[in-house]
Amino acid sequence: MSRVLTKLTPETTRLEWLRYRQAGIGGSDAAAVLGLSRWKGPIDVWLDKTKPIEQEDGASEAAYWGTVLEDVVAHEFAKRTGLTVRRRNAILMHDAHDFILANIDRELVGQKVGLECKTASAYKKEEWSEDEIPAEYIVQCQHYMAVTGYEAWWIACLIGGNQFVYKKIERDEELIEMLLAAEVDFWNRYVLGGEMPPVDGSDASKNALQKFYPTAEDGAETTLDFEQEAMLADRLALLTLKDDCEEKIQAIDNQIKAAMGEHEAAVGQRFAVKWGNTSRTTVDSKRLKAEHPDIYQQCSRTSSSRTFRVKEIG
Repeated sequence: MSRVLTKLTPETTRLEWLRYRQAGIGGSDAAAVLGLSRWKGPIDVWLDKTKPIEQEDGASEAAYWGTVLEDVVAHEFAKRTGLTVRRRNAILMHDAHDFILANIDRELVGQKVGLECKTASAYKKEEWSEDEIPAEYIVQCQHYMAVTGYEAWWIACLIGGNQFVYKKIERDEELIEMLLAAEVDFWNRYVLGGEMPPVDGSDASKNALQKFYPTAEDGAETTLDFEQEAMLADRLALLTLKDDCEEKIQAIDNQIKAAMGEHEAAVGQRFAVKWGNTSRTTVDSKRLKAEHPDIYQQCSRTSSSRTFRVKEIG
């Protein structure tokens, strides 16, 4: 049986919910910890759990509509299956690991079974064909079963606003054991241990490095090893390829613009192009500084960051 970390009420603010969520690894984090999520990676989870939450952040458009339509999906599932569902207004935590959390959508009355409600774009309908379920959602539901001890989990999805599917996921002890081991290792090593997960080419990695190493020690120097030199050689080759590609792309763009002339739009069988008018208003900072230095000083803001440059020396 799970334990209750906190009860959720209509008075619970999003900021409070975010801070409770930061106290552990939730269902939406599980696939990312395993590296199976298409939307975020381990370093995103690490940042979520370690950066201070000073103010409420706005939910994305997709997250907002997912929440709004959750009731619709749950109601339709109950209507089509004849099963009774109810909310569990609480954040739950695993019996043995108080940092493994679950904020489930619904549970079935009289059964040790839960329900996860999803919405998906019509472009994703193939991911739900026949017996298919996206891998990250299977992991999410197994995570919930690990926390609650439940024996199965239904997942229901409204696809494209006009197609409804629902499927049952049975408890998989082997997957749950592997998942719990990965989450315990992640929490102890990276969140509690202060170690940053391996970096990749994502914006999350870039932001994490800026957070972890915000300033440089003046004059401090280190030595590049053989592997790092090889990576920088690859970087140089990629930059050359990038410059070549950008020049070819610009040549194509220029030829299309020349063909369009004064036309704002061009439409073909496969592509549509728009070369429209845009305008923006900017402040002449040099003039403002010269004619109104006091106002310029009041409105100026100094920020610091680290600039990364590479040059070939041999």
